[in-house]
Amino acid sequence: MATYVLVHGAWHGAWCWEKLTPLLESEGHTVVTPDLPGRGDAPAPASEMTLAANAERVREHLERADEPVILVGHSMGGMAVTQAAELAPEKVAKLVYLAAFLAADGQSLFDLAAGDDPDFVQQNLIVDEAGGTCRIADEAIRQAFYGECGDDDVERASRRLVPESLAAMAAPVRTSDAGWGSIPRIYVECLRDGAIDLPRQRRMQAALPCDEVHSIDTDHSPFVSRTDELAAILLGLA
Repeated sequence: MATYVLVHGAWHGAWCWEKLTPLLESEGHTVVTPDLPGRGDAPAPASEMTLAANAERVREHLERADEPVILVGHSMGGMAVTQAAELAPEKVAKLVYLAAFLAADGQSLFDLAAGDDPDFVQQNLIVDEAGGTCRIADEAIRQAFYGECGDDDVERASRRLVPESLAAMAAPVRTSDAGWGSIPRIYVECLRDGAIDLPRQRRMQAALPCDEVHSIDTDHSPFVSRTDELAAILLGLA
């Protein structure tokens, strides 16, 4: 049996995995869903919502596991799992990037999001410079994250979103071939993603090829919109 550590993305929390977790546990696996600092059971001011703090929170859970884990990062969670895997590579059996930012050494989320044409999230970003946070405009939430989800799921998820740290988005990961680079990595791309569009996902994959690539024909949140399909992919990695 495997242990899965599932790391949420920006604005979200551990709650986003609530449909997926039972499907993995029903097959006898252990599932850990940490809240990163600033949400859920881990409240913190924006000054403490950093990439380093996110990675340390994930590393703490890696160290508690009895065996190397399957570490899954969604969206901005890809940055946290990359840095955490560098800190404790011996605790990670496989790295899974779920419609996630896949960064090379020295790259930040802002670097990966940059381009001549701002993506949908950037076009609808509301920045609180004084508070050091940002959020997505309410009217853009569905298209960005939940385009293939039902109305009830969209409403329930939307009211649980929290402000995200600008500092965490600006911080570069630091990795090495001997650390993060030694771990098998898998990318799960989402073909109708409104937050990290498919061309951007594939540019990241081309820059840092993965051992496996799986595709789901859905939005940015397959843990809600295509839960069974996502579970089947993850179970196939155990």
